[in-house]
Amino acid sequence: MHFISDKLDDYVVAHSEKEPELLQQLTRETYQKILQPRMLSGHFQGRILSVLSKLIAPKFILEIGTYTGYSALCLCEGLQKNGELHTIDINEELEDFQRKYFEKSGYSDQITQHIGDATKIIPSLNQKFDLVFIDADKPNYPTYFNLIIEKMNPGGVILSDNVLWSGKVIEKLNPKDVSTKAVLDYNKLLVADPRVETVLLPIRDGLTISRVL
Repeated sequence: MHFISDKLDDYVVAHSEKEPELLQQLTRETYQKILQPRMLSGHFQGRILSVLSKLIAPKFILEIGTYTGYSALCLCEGLQKNGELHTIDINEELEDFQRKYFEKSGYSDQITQHIGDATKIIPSLNQKFDLVFIDADKPNYPTYFNLIIEKMNPGGVILSDNVLWSGKVIEKLNPKDVSTKAVLDYNKLLVADPRVETVLLPIRDGLTISRVL
């Protein structure tokens, strides 16, 4: 989702860091072989994730929603040398695809893939996290936040994707639209929770940065 003109968006991308070749390959194969390729983070947002991770220099990262592994690899670019990234996805059919690119990247030994229901997997993780990226099913966003907030190190950062939800957050709510209702509730939760300080950035479909106090 773009909220600026295509020409201005092209200018923004052209004057941002270039996309690594491996991620270009991953993007091409995702569009060739995988359903719903629009779910991919993509060049511009991927470079944002990379820079944020490098600024934070996390030892432990949690990603909720792996898809084909693009965002995980971007986040790994800022990971400490002895750090770990745990990524969770419910779709077991994508596991081998993800693993292929993880192994090509050089980060394979630092990445742990979890397949299954994130609401059940998160409580089983023993680490305290420095960086979390939430990009999964919208109805569970509030649940994910409540599960991870106690697993965050002070000063840790929670990134939440798709928080503008194609602009539906400012439109009249359809009572049957569960996902939009969840995003609205989630955005209210983040801005009201005293445990975090939050800023919502109008990047692509909306990216929230929440810093744990």
